[in-house]
Amino acid sequence: EGAKYLTRGLLEAEFDVSYAYEPLHADLGHAFLNSALFLDWDRTGFEYPVVPFQVNCYGSRVICQKGYKESLENPVPEDQLDPPAPSPKRCFDLGAAAVRVLRDSPWRVAVVASSSWSHAFLTRKNYFLHPAHEADRRLFRALEEGDYATWRDTPLAEIEENGQQELLNWFCLMGAMAELGRDTPDHAEFIESSIMNSNKVIAVYRPPS
Repeated sequence: EGAKYLTRGLLEAEFDVSYAYEPLHADLGHAFLNSALFLDWDRTGFEYPVVPFQVNCYGSRVICQKGYKESLENPVPEDQLDPPAPSPKRCFDLGAAAVRVLRDSPWRVAVVASSSWSHAFLTRKNYFLHPAHEADRRLFRALEEGDYATWRDTPLAEIEENGQQELLNWFCLMGAMAELGRDTPDHAEFIESSIMNSNKVIAVYRPPS
């Protein structure tokens, strides 16, 4: 019921979202399942309905590479890349539209962005060895400071160059928080790694008391 309400509201706001009643090929992806497991920290059961809202984070440079080894040995020529992902600006505006719809709904809703930040295996400029630390730090500083203009104005080309494709989920979240007038998060932590594949961020925006 809530998913149909949200979909209807976004379509009426001229965001051409698609929807399905069940997954076509598999159960929910790990981004959604891991979030539910994290929220069910004590493993007592997660009793709240979940609406998985998928964003095309693959864009032009992920699926077409057919895996990590293929991308190293035979990178796909620029003129043969897949169609692009939606722009950060569009994702930001989508998040804002989503909370406008949900704010008028009869439900209490938690908006969750689930993803790692830059990924080493997508960052060619670093020879696929480590994530794009400075690019991640820049957006994290903007998150901490409530600098939503930096988020909304980031170009898609910069996202792809820095292996930050999954961050498109966070652009939706930033748009939502900007729309709600949340200046800064209640808690934010940046976990940087040059050993693991990606940097991690945890941010919490608590509801008004």
